[in-house]
Amino acid sequence: MNTHLTTALRLATAGVPVMPLSADKRPVANCPTCTKLVCGGRPHMKSPGPCTCPRPCHAWAAATTDPDIITAPAWATSWRQAGAVAYHPGGISLTVVDLDHADAVAWARRELPATRAVPTTRGEHWIYLGAMLSANHVRDGVDIKSAASYARWLGPGTGTMTVLPDVVRRLVVKEETTSTRGGVVSSPLDRAAWEHRAATGCRHTERYVRTGLERGLALVRARRESGAGSQAFGVAQFIAKQHADCPGPCGLDVLGQQLIITAVSVGVPESYAARAVTNGLAGAA
Repeated sequence: MNTHLTTALRLATAGVPVMPLSADKRPVANCPTCTKLVCGGRPHMKSPGPCTCPRPCHAWAAATTDPDIITAPAWATSWRQAGAVAYHPGGISLTVVDLDHADAVAWARRELPATRAVPTTRGEHWIYLGAMLSANHVRDGVDIKSAASYARWLGPGTGTMTVLPDVVRRLVVKEETTSTRGGVVSSPLDRAAWEHRAATGCRHTERYVRTGLERGLALVRARRESGAGSQAFGVAQFIAKQHADCPGPCGLDVLGQQLIITAVSVGVPESYAARAVTNGLAGAA
């Protein structure tokens, strides 16, 4: 058993979803069956589908804590050729602020709350408790790795993890701006109402679901200046976790649509709101 596989199994035992990285530190390339997502994509990707490929295709979406999958023959070649182990931060409600050089680290020390830090080849990974949307190049030498992303495992680091602060969420706020006329990019979607009779596999009462949704919508509405898209992501992720043990269906698509509508109403572009909510609902899977 090689070192990378041993590390992966240790992390998986601790509940960290892992995947192999190739010698160039990139995700394993999709196999011919999965090239260009012809397989439909992993069930929890942005483009969900029926993919049952046993190989570690689809980058972060293949990350798993299942030792049977990690040690399966279909993953063996990838582990033999692996140059590193990666993990899916959003899958365990973490956000990694990837600081790529010394100037970026100096900026973080001035502007961001201290948290657990992991040394990298050229800079540091700062790890916060909480998930958010991922984004690259939010400023010089700074990437955000959380939902729909992966980070290279470089050790546990030092320091105490801090709850994800708004100053980090605001690093991606440039994507959720209103149009120059003060309106949203597109018109709101048709309003849909959640009904328990349609959510036949939900274990919660209708009052419980509606109360939770209204509280979440209020949090999104409160973000009129900035951060509504990230807040919608967080609410969607929280809702999904509440329904994780339901046999289903629970009508989460309808709840998600109401979150999107609310985010759009406070100025978030519809495409961004939809992506944030979709990732949030998938992030608890």
